[in-house]
Amino acid sequence: MTQSSFEFDVPGPVAPAPAPQPARARRAAPPKALTPEDMARLLEQDANYRVLRRLVPITDYGPAPSAPELLQSAAGTRNVLVLDTETTGLSHQADKIIELAMLLVQVDVASGMPFGPVDCFEGFEDPGMPIPAVAKEVTGISDDMVKGQRLDDQQVAAMVARADLIVAHNAGFDRPFVEARFPYFAQKAWACSFADIDWKAAGAGSSKLSALALDQGWFFDAHRALVDCHALLQVLSRPVGQGTTTGVNQLMLAASRSSFKLRATGAPFEAKDLLKARGYRWDADAKVWCCTLADQARLESELEWLKATVYGRRHARVEVEAMDSLVRYSARAGVASQRVL
Repeated sequence: MTQSSFEFDVPGPVAPAPAPQPARARRAAPPKALTPEDMARLLEQDANYRVLRRLVPITDYGPAPSAPELLQSAAGTRNVLVLDTETTGLSHQADKIIELAMLLVQVDVASGMPFGPVDCFEGFEDPGMPIPAVAKEVTGISDDMVKGQRLDDQQVAAMVARADLIVAHNAGFDRPFVEARFPYFAQKAWACSFADIDWKAAGAGSSKLSALALDQGWFFDAHRALVDCHALLQVLSRPVGQGTTTGVNQLMLAASRSSFKLRATGAPFEAKDLLKARGYRWDADAKVWCCTLADQARLESELEWLKATVYGRRHARVEVEAMDSLVRYSARAGVASQRVL
């Protein structure tokens, strides 16, 4: 008997079942890149940071107040012209304008807010002389930029004719220059955003335009006429300090009043420190201490102080020059009189 052979399939070692695989994770979307403005807003949420933005010129301040609002307001609207010059030097008699910029905008008197489109003018003028090195350094304007250029007299005249009030930041500098070049500027009311607003009382650390813009969170390339005008108009469109009135409001009010230049004639020499501490300045040409007072009430108060403190209540005469907005900040004199103390 033969031995039969049988073949068996002997199972080998059983391989462990593969471990269950987790469900494939949903692919996360790449994080959205933050824009510079996103980053600025994040930083502003932290009190340890303060963000400054480049000032963007506004060429349209939006719709006008509705007709019923205008009818209810006796104040109505005014055309305000913001002006800045760049010049070859500091003397309006010897130096010349090399750049003039103007913005003309309507302002709602009740709110002090500009509205509607802004008319803009900017132009160069060849002074007929080389621009001094210091003026080139301050303004960035070269001889090549002004060579053969002339301001458009017709366009300047048309804008000025429409203005009810002209505003400059340091009008005592700009006004004599533009009146020398364009005499019709003398027929307009002026206000000075540097001198006619008490920025210190409003909490500002400085009255310089660049500093006032920084207080609002803006920076800009200063000492070019047009961008300076845009910066000034935007600063003046905001409330001053913690108050509710805008800078434009305050300038319109200042322009409606007379101010007074008071000369303390014959003041005793020993009173010079008192006068200087009080804010008087020495006029070397007239050889007299003088100060400027914003309104009639302050004039009367100052006269009383002079009588009691400086002149010892003895008989004295002082000079008072009344200046309205048609002559204030110009090279022209106001109405002079004498007051007996």
